[in-house]
Amino acid sequence: MNIFNKITTDRLIIRTLEMADRDAFYNYRSMPEVYKYQSWKPENIGDSEAFILANMAVVPNTSDTWLQVAVCLKDGPLIGDIGIHFMEDDFQAEVGYTFAPDFQGKGYASEGVRAVIDYLFAGLGKHRITGSVDPDNMKSIRLLENLGFRKEAHFIKSYRMKDQWYDDCVYAILAEEWK
Repeated sequence: MNIFNKITTDRLIIRTLEMADRDAFYNYRSMPEVYKYQSWKPENIGDSEAFILANMAVVPNTSDTWLQVAVCLKDGPLIGDIGIHFMEDDFQAEVGYTFAPDFQGKGYASEGVRAVIDYLFAGLGKHRITGSVDPDNMKSIRLLENLGFRKEAHFIKSYRMKDQWYDDCVYAILAEEWK
């Protein structure tokens, strides 16, 4: 059973994705402007149900697993999700994030990702956190840089998605660098 302790910030609640999130999750995840830089998109509501069901079985901080957590406004609605890749090396993790267009540019992603990074460093004792981003995804790059991540690599045509090759940039931050 998935045991992820709820995180509360000034404006957000971050918790495990639930089946009640299915419709909102499907609605923003199936938008072309949202899945443009994503390797997964739901083709139908059943895909969202299957994703959430599989995600609910993930045990946090288990080696080489992905956990997607819901980012909700304090009054309830799901506005995005944050993925946490618990690496095979127990001291490292990777984060990714997806937010509905209506909630982008308002600081919610920064607030949510910052809270998850605090959880990973302070709560789970991680040493290093990375983020992988398409070099054309300037909003995502700005978010990582504003949180103190540095660019460590730019891999040329190293990521295959939708039958095409894409560049991939890796950003990272160490526990001792985290503010």
